[in-house]
Parts: sequence; structure tokens; C-alpha cells
Amino acid sequence: MAFSPNPLSLSVPDPAFESWLRDSGYLELLDHRTSAAAAAASSSASVSSSAAATSAASDDVVSSITGGFFASLLSRLVTVSSLLTINPFSKLSADDFSGDTPPWTTGFFGNCDSYSFPSSSQQARMRVHENIKRFARNYATLFIVFFACALYQMPLALVGLLASLALWELFKYCSDRWKFDRHPSMRKFSIGIGQCGEFSIILFLFVAY
Repeated sequence: MAFSPNPLSLSVPDPAFESWLRDSGYLELLDHRTSAAAAAASSSASVSSSAAATSAASDDVVSSITGGFFASLLSRLVTVSSLLTINPFSKLSADDFSGDTPPWTTGFFGNCDSYSFPSSSQQARMRVHENIKRFARNYATLFIVFFACALYQMPLALVGLLASLALWELFKYCSDRWKFDRHPSMRKFSIGIGQCGEFSIILFLFVAY
């Protein structure tokens, strides 16, 4: 007896489920799901190839091992080279910088078990995008530190950088205090004031320099 599909069933297409995992912050589950799918595909391919080859000589075994090594190396090179074709900042938004900074030890660096080579090019691209979105504030802090170290012989430029950061931190404090998110017009007006203030700081330092 055949049953018609229930429109209220809990079956979700894989792309929609992966999108929900990504938006909900379950990146580890999504990464494990992708790795498991790639491992299952590779294991099924190896089982089918081993079943087809019932007997092999020792030189064939050596050649197959060598071929497998070069195939694995080529696959990893393709995975790494695929990262050169993407824009890692394409999925960044202003909300990624508005949250709390993840901890540096347990979150940003993590433990040894959190590091592994991606199983496919798709997984590598996903890891890059999600890593930058999750640790956007950490990367911004590192960029500011390195930029400040590069400007240690240019005090006016360093003062301008610190003044701009202080201005936008003041804007963030005022936005959280007076709930500018609930008033889009007020938020746009305050952003315009902040941009004018930053332009004035840059212009003053350019003239002074």
C-alpha cells in the first residue's frame, strides 16, 4: 500500500538541513557530516575496486600503493588550490563584528583534536568561510595589532588609528545603550555622524603630517 507524502513531515532536504546547521552554529556537526560522506564514498570505492581485483602480484601491490599515495597528494593539492578561487570575506556581515570576541585559547586556537585536513574542496571552502565568520573579531584584533606595530615609527598615523577605533567603540556603546537597532533612521544618522568624524580625523592628521 502506497502512502502519499505528508506535507507536515519532518523530512528536510540535505541543502536546507546543512543551511540550518550553518546558521545555527552547529559547524562541527556539519563538518563531521561532510567528512563522513566523503569517507563513505572513498570506502565504497575502495571496496568495489578490491572486489574487482581478486588476485594481485607483489609488484602490483607496490604500484597500487604508490599510485594511491600520488593520488592522495594530488587530491590534497587540488583541495588547497581551490581556496585560491574564493573570496573569504564574501559572506561577512556587520553582525559578525557586533558579538562577543571568542576566547583565544579554547576558541580561536583550540586543541590538537580540532585540526584536520578537509576531505574535499567543498569542505575546505566551507571551513574558510565559517572560520572567518566565527572569529571575525579575533582576526580584526590581530590586524589592528600588526598594523599598529607597523606604524610605530609614524605616531600621527597610529594616533589616527586609535582615535578611529575609539570613535567606533563609542558608537557601539551608544547603539547598545539607546537601542539604535530598533530605530533604523537613527542608526543611519549616527553612522553618518561617525563617518564624518572619522573623515575629520583623517583629514586633520593628513594636514598635520
